[in-house]
Amino acid sequence: MYSVLSTWVNKNILIGAAIIGVAGGIIALLYYAVLNFLLKMVWQVGYGSSFLTIFDLRGHHWGIVLVTAVCGFLVGCCIKWLGAPGEIAAVVDNIHLQHGRIDIKQTPSMIMNSLVSITGGGSAGPEAPLVQIIGSFGSWLGERLGLSDDKVRIFTLCGMGTALGAFFGAPIGGAIFALEIPHKRGLEYYEALLPSCLGAVIGFLVFRSALGWHGSVYSIPTMPAIHYRDLIYAVILGIGGAGIGSLFAYLFSFTEKLAHPFSNRPIVLGLLGGIFIGLVAVFYPETLFWGEFQIQSLMTHTIGAIGMLHGVAPAKDAIAAHYFILAVVKMLAVGLTLHFGFRGGFIFPLFFIGAAFGLGFSLIVPAVPATVAVLTLMAAVNVAVTKTPVATTLILTALSSVNLVPVIAVASFTAVIVAARVEVIHSQRPREADAAA
Repeated sequence: MYSVLSTWVNKNILIGAAIIGVAGGIIALLYYAVLNFLLKMVWQVGYGSSFLTIFDLRGHHWGIVLVTAVCGFLVGCCIKWLGAPGEIAAVVDNIHLQHGRIDIKQTPSMIMNSLVSITGGGSAGPEAPLVQIIGSFGSWLGERLGLSDDKVRIFTLCGMGTALGAFFGAPIGGAIFALEIPHKRGLEYYEALLPSCLGAVIGFLVFRSALGWHGSVYSIPTMPAIHYRDLIYAVILGIGGAGIGSLFAYLFSFTEKLAHPFSNRPIVLGLLGGIFIGLVAVFYPETLFWGEFQIQSLMTHTIGAIGMLHGVAPAKDAIAAHYFILAVVKMLAVGLTLHFGFRGGFIFPLFFIGAAFGLGFSLIVPAVPATVAVLTLMAAVNVAVTKTPVATTLILTALSSVNLVPVIAVASFTAVIVAARVEVIHSQRPREADAAA
C-alpha cells in the first residue's frame, strides 16, 4: 500500500496534502474535544466558574493558586517521565536543519503536557501544540512514503498549516503563517504554498464540520469607510506595536533567566510555574488561559465603560492605565508559562496584549477609532514577535470580519520593519542559511 501511495504522491504532491488535511483536521478535532472536556471538568465542575467567563474568577482569590499549582506539578511529572516536548523555536530549527523532520516520538509528551498546561490556566494556547503534533504527522508520513528531503519538509509545513488553518478558522492565513514563521523576512519555502493551503482548507472543513462555523470570533464595531488618516494611524500604531513587541522580548528573556536555575528539576520547575501563574491571576484573572475569548470580554467591558463614562476623563484614564498594566502583566504570564515547563503557543496571547493596549489607547486618544487601534496593535505586536505580516493580516481579518485589510497590513509591515532586531524565536533565519548550517 505504501509503495502505491508513494508513487501517487511523488507524481502529485497534492494527494499527500489532502491526506494530511483530512488526518490533521481529525487530530485537531479530537485534541480540541479533550481540551474542552478538561477545561469544563476542572473549572466549571470542579472550581465552579467557566473559563469562558474569566471575570467571574475575580472574587475567588487564592483558590486559583491551588488549581494552577496542582497542574504545574503534573506538568513537571509529564516532563520527568515522558520527556520534554519541543517548542516553536525547535520546530523552526528542524525546518531548516532537519529538512522539516519533527520527531513523532515527542508527540505523546506534547499532547499530555500541553493539555495539562492549558487546562491549568497557562497563558499559552493550543495552536503551537497542534502545529507540532500535526506537523510531526506530516513528517512521519513523508518518511514512511520514502519521499525526498525536500518533500518531507513540504509535508511537515503542510501539517503545520493544517493545524493553524483549522484552529484559527482562517485556512489561507494559517497556511501562510506556517510558511512565514521559519523566516524573518517573509515566506521563502514557496514550493510548499499550494500543498499547505490545500491541506489547511481541507483540515478547516473537517474541523469546522463538527464544531460548526459561526462567523467571526470578535464582535468589533465596523467602520463606514477607510480614511487616509486611518493609514497614518496604522503607521504610528505599527511603530508602537514594534515597541511593545520589544518589551515582550525583554520580559520573555527575563523570565527565561528566572527559570534557568530550576531547568534540571522539572517537577520543581513546573510547580513553581503553576504557583507564579496562580499568584498573577489572583490580581489579574484575565491573564489565565490563552486569551482568545478574553479579548471579547475586554472589548465588551470597555465599550460599556465608554458609554457610561462619556466625558469623564479621569475615569477613562484610570481604565486605560489598568489595560496597559494588564497587557504588561500578561507578558510576564506568558514568559512564566513557557519557561517554567508549560507548553502552548503565544499567538493569541500576543493578540490579547495588542488588544489591551489598543483599548487603552482608544480611551485616551478618542480621535483614533477603537476598531483601528485594537486591530492594528493586535497585528503589530504579533508581527513584531513572529515576523508574519501577511498571515497575521489575513487571520485578523477572518477573526473580526472587519474590512480593514489595508490598515492592518500597513501596521503589520511597519512593525516587521521597525522590529527587525527583535528576536524571540531565535531559530528564524533565511533559507540560504540552511546549506551553510
